[in-house]
Amino acid sequence: MNFPEQLRYTKEHEWVSVEGDVATVGITEFAQGELGDIVFVDITTIGKELSSDAVFGTVEAVKTVSDLFLPMSGTILEKNNSLDSQPELVNQDPYGGGWMVKVRVSDPAQLNTLMDATAYKALIGA
Repeated sequence: MNFPEQLRYTKEHEWVSVEGDVATVGITEFAQGELGDIVFVDITTIGKELSSDAVFGTVEAVKTVSDLFLPMSGTILEKNNSLDSQPELVNQDPYGGGWMVKVRVSDPAQLNTLMDATAYKALIGA
């Protein structure tokens, strides 16, 4: 299983990559594996300011629907429109083409509460 060192992680299995004040958020390889084949990603929060741990969308797999939680407070700038027609990108490339949203971070200090790859591996027992 892949745990990119440059990313930060949440206990809800989201990953975060930050450039300046914009964070890209997706779900981890572990999460997509647990969900199974992703068939639909629903994100309707574009332009909204959300608090940390707020639900920013849902991901639907063959066996379940799961909420997507925002790892930090901020404004949803864009969603990955490729997922509208190719939700399987989340399974195929969770840390690349399968990203979910880009967020303008409103409180960068919240990023310090996220786990590094080592802590996330320990969380999931990898």
